[in-house]
Amino acid sequence: MNVEFINPFLSSLVNVLSTMANTTIVPGQPRIKKDEVARGDVSGLIGMVSPQTKGSFSITFEESLAVEIMFRMLGERPKGITADVTDMVGEITNMVTGGAKRVLGEKGYDFTMATPVVVSGKNHTISHKSEGAKILMPFDSDFGKVHIEVSFDK
Repeated sequence: MNVEFINPFLSSLVNVLSTMANTTIVPGQPRIKKDEVARGDVSGLIGMVSPQTKGSFSITFEESLAVEIMFRMLGERPKGITADVTDMVGEITNMVTGGAKRVLGEKGYDFTMATPVVVSGKNHTISHKSEGAKILMPFDSDFGKVHIEVSFDK
């Protein structure tokens, strides 16, 4: 997997959470993900296709962090993963992917994006449909963890 595809998602996530939710996240150590089990409670997944490659991006929040982000963005503190929280995760997925798409476009990759799918629940799974490795990048915050996964054909 080309690191050129990963860094735009990392920086976009940091930017979106900082700007939209006044939330600081600290990156951990990236690694190859071998299974499909999500590392949190609610995930947004979106596919991306360009003439050069195809792939997907996912973002998974622990419930505590998703609830805190909801509170910081909208002033509401839900009691768990509600429909509003899943909607918010879908919007964050769109914003992060849009930011990454802009950076990748500047490098000559003209991606089109699908509509994000949001899945929640303990031990839910995420299936990336690309042939490349799944890169898992954890982030810590004062309110819980968020993980992103990036997988492209090349």
